[in-house]
Amino acid sequence: MIGPAAPPDTRALRWALLLGNLAIGCGVVLVAGALNDIVRSLGVSVAVAGQLVTAGAVAIGVSAPLLAALFSGVDRRLLLALSLLWFSLGHAASALASDYAVLLGLRTATLLAAAVFTPQAAAAIHVLVPAAHRGGAIGFVFLGWSVASVFGLPAAGLVAETLGWRWAFAAVAALSVVAAVAVWRVLPSGVRPPALNGAAWKRVLGHPLLMGVVAVTALTAAAQFTVFSYFAPYYRQVLGATPGELTFLLFWFGLFGLIGNLWVSRNIDRLGPARSVNLTVAAMALTFALWPFVGSVAWMALALIPWGLGCFSTNSGQQARLSAAAPAWAPALMALNTSAIYLGQAVGAAQGGAWIAAVGYAPLAPTALAWMLLALGLSVLLARRMAGARFDGG
Repeated sequence: MIGPAAPPDTRALRWALLLGNLAIGCGVVLVAGALNDIVRSLGVSVAVAGQLVTAGAVAIGVSAPLLAALFSGVDRRLLLALSLLWFSLGHAASALASDYAVLLGLRTATLLAAAVFTPQAAAAIHVLVPAAHRGGAIGFVFLGWSVASVFGLPAAGLVAETLGWRWAFAAVAALSVVAAVAVWRVLPSGVRPPALNGAAWKRVLGHPLLMGVVAVTALTAAAQFTVFSYFAPYYRQVLGATPGELTFLLFWFGLFGLIGNLWVSRNIDRLGPARSVNLTVAAMALTFALWPFVGSVAWMALALIPWGLGCFSTNSGQQARLSAAAPAWAPALMALNTSAIYLGQAVGAAQGGAWIAAVGYAPLAPTALAWMLLALGLSVLLARRMAGARFDGG
């Protein structure tokens, strides 16, 4: 059985899955907002603390397709609710971590829930929402990540600066429980997207155009997290931002992330996923081109707007792009796209940390720009090649 016995309330479904992605998004961006206090509290360097992003991202990137195959036959209602409860438990335990090594291990295990929830939420939407409305529905569900950036990222920075990073972790634990309850109450039983056998996985992994789309996701994630992982210390040490200004910049970035994702979710079915992705990737590249010339909080606020508009909306477009290209392979492609997001994050965070440890913050934006231009070139090329392509999974 691949769907529920009765049609679900798709409006309530979208809101519940949005809330789940909000909890997941808050947990993922948490370290970036709380990095300054983690450094102070645990007595580690910025570069070392930044590896909290890298370790969790590597674990998710490697495990996302494996967990998708392992749990392919599990009812999505149970799977999504349990993944959020695991996320809650992990953040609660992390709030009590005694030292950096313990926190690193807990962080890695906790973020495995993100490897399950985000792609399987998209796969559930694929089953439950009519094809003509899937792009907008996927974009709406991913608004959770944008809202996490608007509120979760600056809130993490504010709470960490005033009460300490442990309280920020505890808040994510509480939010995850609320999201788990909402998903359990709204998502119908019996949602099981068709499982892919080994031969189907081989065809997916061997398809150059589809894997090219996944590569675009990895490249944009690497670009963003080269800089994003070190927002808080960069604003403090390079721009001389006060705690209030730091919170403002984090909120400002997230606000435009929300605006961008809203725009894409409303227009993607009209524009098409590929065009939406190309526009948002180009916008992000503009910020990284401007970044080295920004020397104040006010100018940084202006420079962040294009990046904010593209930061989360790009992934919404990528998910819709893959789902539309090969609907029968959607669960596998959603998992692989999630894997690409986090592997890109790992590369970006590790690369950024290495630059900071070696020479400081100056190379971060030029490196991010190079990654982003490569992603844009590949995305444009794929849009042309895929226009007349046939996909056995479609």
